[in-house]
Amino acid sequence: MDVKNVRKDFPILSTKRNNKPLVYLDSAATSQKPNQVIDAISTYYKTYNANIHRGLYEISIKATEAYTESKEKVARLINANSYRNIVYCKNTTEAINLVALSWAESNIRENDHILLTKMEHHSNMVPWQLLAKRKKAIIDYVNLIDSSILNIDDYKEKLNLNPKLVSFSHVSNVLGTINNAQEITNLAHKNGAKVLIDAAQSVPHMPVDVKKLDCDFMAFSSHKMLGPSGIGVLYGKEDLLEEMPPIFGGGDMIRSVDFSESTWNELPWKFEAGTSNIEGGIGFGAAIDYLQNIGMSNIHQHEIELTQYALKRMSELGYIKVHGLGIDKSSDNNRSGVISFTMDKAHPHDIASIFDSQGIAIRAGHHCAMPLVNKVIMEPAVARASFYLYNTKEEIDQMINAFEKVKSILKIQL
Repeated sequence: MDVKNVRKDFPILSTKRNNKPLVYLDSAATSQKPNQVIDAISTYYKTYNANIHRGLYEISIKATEAYTESKEKVARLINANSYRNIVYCKNTTEAINLVALSWAESNIRENDHILLTKMEHHSNMVPWQLLAKRKKAIIDYVNLIDSSILNIDDYKEKLNLNPKLVSFSHVSNVLGTINNAQEITNLAHKNGAKVLIDAAQSVPHMPVDVKKLDCDFMAFSSHKMLGPSGIGVLYGKEDLLEEMPPIFGGGDMIRSVDFSESTWNELPWKFEAGTSNIEGGIGFGAAIDYLQNIGMSNIHQHEIELTQYALKRMSELGYIKVHGLGIDKSSDNNRSGVISFTMDKAHPHDIASIFDSQGIAIRAGHHCAMPLVNKVIMEPAVARASFYLYNTKEEIDQMINAFEKVKSILKIQL
């Protein structure tokens, strides 16, 4: 990867904040957008803006083809059979909710078990809590070892409860832990459970193959992988999607409508009611082209190198506590480019604010994983730096230097 050339494609990276060059270390929240994505959306608006599926004129046909082609690009990216497996939603959250409101609503009964983990994002907890209340089902959680990795022995033990569904994050947005999704899925299937993978932090950063993983459902978002916000993906095995009833009704998801009843469109359109996020799909397709041109393995390797470098530099300071696997236990296979940390005598919000004064954007809070942060890590909040294909070791050095600024401003003696 030629990171210097990559950075030239991202106009925001040449801007300044507080009279300092922007160092953007918050890609786990949302990624920056390259010119290729911005231009694709702009070109759609300027030259062929039209509704899809509903016009027999040239620009409508072109818009329909571009939108459908974006689904085909998603399918190829994750090695799905076809675009029929790809349902567009607003984001990862809506994709998980779709499964909860459709498949789970039809298949989960009173006293059935749903198995999650204690490192889940709220998006992979709250929909199941709402479902469990409606259906009087039971949610169980897999424990962690050292507040960092899944306890596989505990997972195997809880599979004895015969859960109908196992739902887990491929990569933790707080800990950076890369879970062994294939092992988790295989064990679940042997026990008769369906599997949903929250891949919001994995598909943007590494090769992901749904056939190899054999998951039943997978959810992820465009805005975390260089694309526009407001569009995300639910991947589902075709037989499951065929069985599932739609949860939104209206235009584009119907085959026929009469006064008394309606029939549904074919996959994946039966789940996409109303006018689609056309420009979102087109921009998403451009983002996938960009990532594929660089290569997902190359992106993953670049992030591994950045993460190992950052962990080493942070450990040398001696006063930063990393939450998740440290430099001594991290490897290419178990650690992503997400580092959450705390610092004695400095609140994470103060750290983030002082970093901002130095032009460095990081995030602080519970990161939509309140149970993990408050009850497992046992902190009110943590600061988080997250890396992507456009970040450099020089930017990590700037982050390290900013810790001294935190000490100076807050008058901390460590």
